[in-house]
Amino acid sequence: MGKPTGFLEFDRQLPQKRKVEERLRDFQEIETQHTDEHSRQQAARCMDCGVPFCHNGCPLGNIIPEFNDAVYDSNWALAYEILASTNNFPEFTGRICPAPCEASCVLGINKPPVAIEFIEKSIAEKAFELGLVKPRLPKKRTGKKVAVVGSGPAGMAAASQLNQAGHTVTLLERADRIGGLLRYGIPDFKLEKRFIDRRLEVMEQEGIEFRTNVNVGVDIKADELLRDFDAVVLSTGSTVPRDLKIQGRHLKGVYFAMEFLSQQNKRVADIVREKDHRGAAYQQGELLATDKHVVVIGGGDTGSDCVGTSNRHGAKSVTQIELMPMPTATRDVTTPWPNWPMMLRTSTSHEEGCERQWAINTKEFIGDENGNLKALKIVKLDWQKDPETGRFSMQEIPGTEEEISCELALLAAGFLNPQQEGLLNELGLEFDDRGNIKTKPNGYQSITSEKVFAAGDSRRGQSLVVWAISEGREAARAVDEYLMGESLLEAKSVSMLNPTFAHV
Repeated sequence: MGKPTGFLEFDRQLPQKRKVEERLRDFQEIETQHTDEHSRQQAARCMDCGVPFCHNGCPLGNIIPEFNDAVYDSNWALAYEILASTNNFPEFTGRICPAPCEASCVLGINKPPVAIEFIEKSIAEKAFELGLVKPRLPKKRTGKKVAVVGSGPAGMAAASQLNQAGHTVTLLERADRIGGLLRYGIPDFKLEKRFIDRRLEVMEQEGIEFRTNVNVGVDIKADELLRDFDAVVLSTGSTVPRDLKIQGRHLKGVYFAMEFLSQQNKRVADIVREKDHRGAAYQQGELLATDKHVVVIGGGDTGSDCVGTSNRHGAKSVTQIELMPMPTATRDVTTPWPNWPMMLRTSTSHEEGCERQWAINTKEFIGDENGNLKALKIVKLDWQKDPETGRFSMQEIPGTEEEISCELALLAAGFLNPQQEGLLNELGLEFDDRGNIKTKPNGYQSITSEKVFAAGDSRRGQSLVVWAISEGREAARAVDEYLMGESLLEAKSVSMLNPTFAHV
């Protein structure tokens, strides 16, 4: 390594964040600018560890020690070449990935791990600054046409890889802009949309065709899709939200998290219209948390995004409740290194102001005489582990029911599966027991149509952006092999298929 003693000399240090009172006044990214020297110093902490478990922790199989070494040497061109060989969009993952690679860092056994995510972002931004990110035009075209349905990270990655293989790629999106979850799900304070647009300009110059406002299955029928393209990649995401069907669910003030977040992202981009990106008219009008008691139901990342957005709206109070018990503050014994640790995580949104409650079940939404939400009825839970099966079960604790004030309840309990009605059913696809598109064992090709492939959340279920990019890359390689009999696209090593990380 560039500095073998770096991990002994330097502490983990991430870029400073803007002060809370400042960042709550806008939706811009919360981190301040950093220096090249800061990046070099953090890269110097990468050890000569012998077996870099970070490779296995990363769903993309990023070659982390090597790009760290290049950063330490200020060789940004080499660092970007190494990083881009496995990751199409490091400017995204360097901002919004929970960094399972860092959980597997050898240094992290007894010290804070290497700041891999920060270094990745540094490489990406330096590459754009130095003009290293250039359109990569295929040497020749194969004459094969591929449609990619859904323009989230999986679809974008699949389109990018297939284009590199020389196929003519059309990326179809039913929303008004490309990006999927990146565009309309993740708040701007985590990922400003100019970074998506910057990448799309490069992809367009590479020859990828983007078609928005196209609802495949309606505007283009399934039989047309199969007739006009040599292969189809479905990267439609897991879009059916988990609902909470209890009394009062119909009240005005109870909404899915994505309705709230998507509208805010459009508001930031100044594109709020009478219709949302699915073409359905806004029944709820303007969704704002201003001067309201907000309760976010669900303790994951989406719930955290709702917390941060509500704080920026000027909510009267923000409470996040979670069904499961509170995790331990440190790595749980059930998830030892190098596994992804089960532990308490506090986001920057939580730091901005939020009451968090654990082991809470929502019993009822309570409304006023005008049909507006005014309170929630909740109850505390007791979780017990069965010594024989190891399974946990919950019971309500008698006497703990209470009502809490709430004018805006946001359901952030995750997603069940892709929308099956319409295109997926028209294609005659089969689904697994979770409702996701069923593909051939250890593959991405549909079991019902050899021309149809699936990638991302629609195939594996709700997961991380980094997993979606990995899925898109692997599906592209499978399509290339189907069309050409072989593929020269980069393949992920067998070790990356370790099921330990399958549902991070």
